[in-house]
Amino acid sequence: MSVFGTRPEAIKMCPLVKELASRPEIESLCCVTAQHRQMLDSVLEVFGVKPDWDLDIMTPRQTLSTITSKCLTGMDEAIDTLKPDMILVHGDTSTTFAGALSAFYHQVPVGHVEAGLRTYDKYSPFPEEMNRKLVSAIADLYFCPTVNNKNNLLREGITEGLFVTGNTVIDSLKTTVRADYHFSTEELNKLPYGEKKIILVTCHRRENYGEPMRNIMLALRQIAEEDPEVELVYPVHLSPVVREAVDTYLRGAPRVRPRSDPLPADEMHNLMARSYLVLTDSGGLQEEAPALGKPVLVMRRETERPEAVDAGTVKLCGVVQDDIVTMAQRLIRDQEAYGRMAHAVNPYGDGHACRRIADAILWHFGRGQRPADFQ
Repeated sequence: MSVFGTRPEAIKMCPLVKELASRPEIESLCCVTAQHRQMLDSVLEVFGVKPDWDLDIMTPRQTLSTITSKCLTGMDEAIDTLKPDMILVHGDTSTTFAGALSAFYHQVPVGHVEAGLRTYDKYSPFPEEMNRKLVSAIADLYFCPTVNNKNNLLREGITEGLFVTGNTVIDSLKTTVRADYHFSTEELNKLPYGEKKIILVTCHRRENYGEPMRNIMLALRQIAEEDPEVELVYPVHLSPVVREAVDTYLRGAPRVRPRSDPLPADEMHNLMARSYLVLTDSGGLQEEAPALGKPVLVMRRETERPEAVDAGTVKLCGVVQDDIVTMAQRLIRDQEAYGRMAHAVNPYGDGHACRRIADAILWHFGRGQRPADFQ
């Protein structure tokens, strides 16, 4: 049974749910918590995944405590009714931690998809870094996107059940990105893709609330004001904190297009494919954009994805206004610097992560050979 509840989890887990369903030896069940209700549903629709169980926990201005407690109590009935042989959780959300903990309480083995990411700062990203470590202590199988992720777990004394699979988000992009894609809104269809440099922006992380977010918003405004050749497209997260910051600092700025609703996964992927550059504090975009040949500037102090930094596809620009502006303007104005990032090799996968994970699960239950690691 695959358990997830947020938009990023769904983008990375839906291809796996479908891969598992394609195997005659596996009954692929899906339980969603709906930690993000609206954003989750749009991804399920894109991938054609219908959950077998829906906890529907989302409430206005929910807290980490309410999310976790509702997931735990809701999972009791789901596990008792569906009786899965293994529970798969993804990444590092509150749903991930609560799903793994509930599986442990029911003595059901846990497979951790996207295991082994670390910043080694328990408060950044918050609460994700600690969620990862807690799930690592519970899990039985670890599906690591990269060798670096596997090595993180080895250093922590985890030596069994480790697989290097690549990241399932690359599998997802193979489904969604098309050259002939038509957006649902004319605004996106009519963006000047060939004439101007479209910069895709996302910003929503909790550790950036407050002064960091103010700095980020002011940097975005300055970039748009000082570079007439760019246009910033910003699908705004549903968080009231983020929306308030956007309203305060970006409304009315020239060449900034804040969108009131998050984009469906397929629209986001195709917009990314046609963009010039990505400015983000997201984790998933650090993997997705390089697969599409798009440089990424990460508006955070650190990243749990150092492989992309080492490969040259991603750079940390921090949360100081001048630093963000300086690094963005260099990529806008210096084609050589841009080319070095755009043509770097993406370290995150070959589009076969879901196949490797399914093979690993079958191997665990004595139904096939152990899959070779992604190189």
